[in-house]
Amino acid sequence: MLEGKAVIGETDMLKTMQQDALDLAAKALDFFDVTEATEIACFIKKEFDRTYGPGWQCIVGTDFGSFVTHRSGNFIHFQIGSLAILLFRGSAGPDPEASQFTGLEALDKLTV
Repeated sequence: MLEGKAVIGETDMLKTMQQDALDLAAKALDFFDVTEATEIACFIKKEFDRTYGPGWQCIVGTDFGSFVTHRSGNFIHFQIGSLAILLFRGSAGPDPEASQFTGLEALDKLTV
């Protein structure tokens, strides 16, 4: 278990979902050593998939950068001691069927 209080950096989650993320991180740190970042991330991701539906991504480590697209209301970045945790539900972007151009037509329009 890593000692220290969780400090939320950025989030757009509801408070109850934020608390679930913090609770799961604490539980994961009870099960795994702080050096087992992949196992911690897997544990949190699988629990969020089970509770809130599929599509969650989790990144855990002491030093990483990120730039992600996420669904609104489904993002949290927090720190417990030196361990940072990024949890978000991915977004595939705009619906391709909604676009007026598809496939090579869209590529042709970009090159004109």
